[in-house]
Amino acid sequence: MKKQLLYSLFFFTSLSFFSQVKDTSSNLILGYINTLINDTSDASTANFTTYPVIASSPETSWQFALSSLYVYSAKKNLSNRLSELKSYTFYTLKKQYGINIDHALYTDANKWLFYGKVKVQAAPLDFYGSNFAECNLTTKDNKFTPDLNIINFKERALRTIAPDLYVGLEFDLQIMNNFDSAINVRVRPNESPISNTKSNSVGFGAGIIYNNIHNFLNPRKGVFSEFAFLRYSNVLKSDYNLTSIITDNRFYLPVKENNILAFQFYAQYTIGPNPPFNLISLMGGESLMRGYYLGRYRDRHLLATQVEYRILPFTFSKRWGASVFLAMGQVFGENISEDNSKNGFQFKNILPTGGAGLRFLLFQEKDIYFRVDYGVTKNGGNYYLTLGEAF
Repeated sequence: MKKQLLYSLFFFTSLSFFSQVKDTSSNLILGYINTLINDTSDASTANFTTYPVIASSPETSWQFALSSLYVYSAKKNLSNRLSELKSYTFYTLKKQYGINIDHALYTDANKWLFYGKVKVQAAPLDFYGSNFAECNLTTKDNKFTPDLNIINFKERALRTIAPDLYVGLEFDLQIMNNFDSAINVRVRPNESPISNTKSNSVGFGAGIIYNNIHNFLNPRKGVFSEFAFLRYSNVLKSDYNLTSIITDNRFYLPVKENNILAFQFYAQYTIGPNPPFNLISLMGGESLMRGYYLGRYRDRHLLATQVEYRILPFTFSKRWGASVFLAMGQVFGENISEDNSKNGFQFKNILPTGGAGLRFLLFQEKDIYFRVDYGVTKNGGNYYLTLGEAF
């Protein structure tokens, strides 16, 4: 964590320094940085930026990454919502590698929304257990980190049927390979061995989205609400017959000039026999329940909520801002588990998290900030460095 903090401070100190640099034509690197952070191009102009990221963790050792963002409005018409395409490519000294691509793309007049992600990774995935009770007992000393190859392609194609209301189809493909090293390895003593060596999960379903916010990367007012239904079936050549239901509701309230109060309520349910661990709900990550390692807690179902107060920017600065956030959530299973013990939702198992972050206005005309957040949990804390708000 101390290393990550130093990287954060170095990055922001560099931004502050280079934002003052004017004559950089003789230096390509300084020129690029100056162009990046002093971009004042017309809001209708598409922007592409890419920047290096250096990080370190026990699972990856040193990690070298390249993060990229492409944003635009269809046909350069500002009445069209801002579309975004983000990618994160990484390689570590432990020879792990991968690429994550996320997108939210609007066509002209906002008629169609294509909303999805692509993930290709050969990287470790910390596994603390497959239900809340196991995850709660497992520690960093006896967790298991299988060497996985994962391919995930998820896409939503939705068309507007009323102002701000989109309806369409959804598809999800998840391929998990190279899990042989996990056979007969136990997360902790007396636990049944993990039997998954490979899985193909193919789901098809429908979704509905209500969205009247203009900027996915920095919503200042409005509502985003999604309901998704996916059926994973042998008919689709899936190894599992499961149903996944997700609802995601976000509300943004302007409090006063440049201050926003944001809320999110999220629920995910996995229904069906013996779901693989990559299809059940994961808690943590850079967006929801910040501070928890993604997958530190996992189970069939997840309920979580968070609230965040954002100042974008401060009254005394044109480019610097901050936020504070609180969240709580729980992963849980069916009311009665296989050993007849209660494993359903219980108020005593609700986990809290909270934290704060800094913001730097990177794209001035498009109102896009670079953020550094630090979330604190009972298991410790984590830093997050990325473009755009968490939700």
